[in-house]
This record gives sequence, structure tokens and C-alpha cells, in this order.
Amino acid sequence: MARGINKVILVGNLGNDPDVKATQGGTTITTISVATSEQWKDKQTGQAQERTEWHRVKFFGRLAEIAGDYLKKGSQVYIEGSLRTDKYTDKNGVERYTTDIIANEMQMLGGRGEGGGGGNYERGSRPAPAQRREPAPSRSSAPAPSAGFDDVPFDDDIPF
Repeated sequence: MARGINKVILVGNLGNDPDVKATQGGTTITTISVATSEQWKDKQTGQAQERTEWHRVKFFGRLAEIAGDYLKKGSQVYIEGSLRTDKYTDKNGVERYTTDIIANEMQMLGGRGEGGGGGNYERGSRPAPAQRREPAPSRSSAPAPSAGFDDVPFDDDIPF
């Protein structure tokens, strides 16, 4: 029998500052709220329409620490993870469900002034703040003779 795929990819902006907590066992859990928006033109009226969807994202362990340290309200972020739905009983005895995105990868987008900066992190990775990934140095725009595909330099000034 084939296994299923549970994968979510989001690019959006934080609606609030991260909520950082720790379990009794010392595991860090960070929760953020990410807004994604889609825009379209109404076929009947021709007016621009927009819909914003809010997503609750949870980070665990070292990735939670990084998210708590570097993200802030308004930050643009790229998230990869999976959906998890949990069932609970509210104070009135009614069974309820909540769905979260459990992040296993995160990349901060936007400029440094926007809370971004281009760090790329995965769950389980242990980069110390001094070991954060920095942008790659510029490469020459002329390929080396007889270079393989992986050796071909790219022009970093291409706008896409």
C-alpha cells in the first residue's frame, strides 16, 4: 500500500510576535500566526478581490529557539512542515478539533530591517547564532571552460 504525503509550504507574514514556551522537560515550543493572501479580479465587476488565510505554525526544539529569537511581527517567512489535527474537549464537554502546521524548515525572507535576513533552518539543525548561513559570495558571470552543470556560476543580479 502506498504511503501518503503530508506536506505544507507557506510564504507569508507573521501577524504577531512569536509565543515561546518550554515544556517541563525543557523542550522549547514556539507558536506563530502566519498570514497568506491571494488576490484576483472579480469576473463580473472587474474589481480587485483579496482573501487572507491565517495559519498557526508550531516549532519545536532548536528550530523553536531560532524562530523565537529572530522572528517578529511583520516578518516575512518561508515555512515547510506538515498538518497535525488534534482533538480536545472544551470546558463545556464539547469535542473540538484544532489543526496546526508543524514546521520542520524555516527561512527568513525580506531585508534585515523587516525581520528577515535570509537564514535557512531545519528542525534538528544546531547552528549557533554565529554559524547562521550568510548569502553566498557573488560569482563570476562567465562559466569556466568545460565546467559541469554544478560548476556553472550564476549572475546574482537576475531579478527572478
